[in-house]
Amino acid sequence: MIVGIPSESFPHERRVALVPALVPTLTKARLEVLVQRGAGQAAGFPDAAYESQGARLARERRELFTSADALLMVHAPGTNPEAGPADLALMHTGQVVIGLMNPLGAPDLVRETAARGVTAFALELLPRISRAQGMDVLSSMATVAGYKAVLLAAETLDKMFPMLMTAAGTLSAARVFVMGAGVAGLQAIATAKRLGAAVTAYDVRPAVKEQVESLGGKFLTLGLESAGAEGAGGYAKAMDEEFYRKQREMMSQAVAGSDVVITTAAVPGKRAPVLLTGEMVRGMRPGSVIVDLAAESGGNCELTRPGETAVAQGVTILGPLNLASTAPYHASQMYARNVTTFLLALVKEGAVKLDLEDPIVRDTLLTREGEVVHAQVRGLLGAAAAAPAGKAGH
Repeated sequence: MIVGIPSESFPHERRVALVPALVPTLTKARLEVLVQRGAGQAAGFPDAAYESQGARLARERRELFTSADALLMVHAPGTNPEAGPADLALMHTGQVVIGLMNPLGAPDLVRETAARGVTAFALELLPRISRAQGMDVLSSMATVAGYKAVLLAAETLDKMFPMLMTAAGTLSAARVFVMGAGVAGLQAIATAKRLGAAVTAYDVRPAVKEQVESLGGKFLTLGLESAGAEGAGGYAKAMDEEFYRKQREMMSQAVAGSDVVITTAAVPGKRAPVLLTGEMVRGMRPGSVIVDLAAESGGNCELTRPGETAVAQGVTILGPLNLASTAPYHASQMYARNVTTFLLALVKEGAVKLDLEDPIVRDTLLTREGEVVHAQVRGLLGAAAAAPAGKAGH
C-alpha cells in the first residue's frame, strides 16, 4: 500500500502532513511512502530528509495522486475551496483520503468526494475519547494558534507585557483577557503569563476554572456559567442569542479594563458567536488590541475583518487566518504525529481495513463506495436539497 504526501495547495499554507522522522513508523507497518517533491520545504523538511528515511519522491502532483492508495493531507478539498476541486479531479475510486475536510461547512464537496469513489475521513470529527487523544489534530493546531495569538498581541500592543521595575519607575503589567478556555485559550493564558502579563479568562463551562487558575490566570465569574454549557467531549456548546446578549452586557467592564482581548469561541459548521460588539470595543483604551481567533468562521468581534487588521477608535483588531501555518515546523510535527496515529489505527497487515463499529472510524468516515455515509453530513445535504430555491443553507 502506497501512502502519498502531496504538497499543500491551500494559499500560503506551509505545513506538511508527514515529517521525515515518521516515515520509518509507516514503513514498519508495511506501507510505502511517496512524497511530492518540495512538499516539506516550507516547513523546514527538505526532500533529502525524506529520502534518507526511506521515502520515495514523486516529481509531479498527478503522479503522486495516481500512484497513492491513501493520501495524507492537511487541507483536503473541503477546506481548500480554490485548489481543492483540482485535487478532487485527480483522486480515484478506492483511494483513501485523510485530512481536514470541513464537512459541516462544505457538505457539497463531501458529496463530490463520494462521487469520485473516494473513502474520505475528516479528522476534525474525531470523537473526544481517550483512545483518540493522540489523533486530535484540532487540539494540536489550537495549541499553536493560542501561542501565536499572544505573540501577535504583544507585537501590536503599545505596552510591554511584564511588570518592570526600572530606574525610570515601575511599569505595570499588561492586562490580558482571554475569552474561552479551550485548548487555544489555555495556551494563550499560559503564554501571556510567561511573558509577564496579568491574565483573566472567562468560559461558560465552570469546570475549566481550575485549569485557568493552575496556569496563573484569574477566572472571571459572571453567574451565567453552567454545567449544561458543556457539550460532547468537553467542548463548550453553542448557546442561544439571549445568552450571548446577557454575556456581552456583563462582560463589558472586563473588556474595557483590558489591554489585550483574545477570543477563541468557534462552533463547527456555523458562524462564530459575536462576543464583542462595536460598543464594547469603543469602551477599550486607545492602543488596546483584540486578537480574534474565530476570524475564519466570521469572528467573535463584530468589527473583525477576516485576514485583515482593522482599527476602531484607536483599538487594533486582528483577524488572523490559519495561524498554525505560521509555525510550520512544530505544527507539522504535531499534525504528522496525529495523522500517522490515525492511519495506523486503520491499517491491518499493510492495508486499510475498516471496523465500522469503532467510534473513531464511524465518527470520521464521510464517504465510502460512492456514498456519503456520515449521518450529520447526510442530514445537511438533505436539508439543502429540501430547501426552497434561494434558501438552501439558511
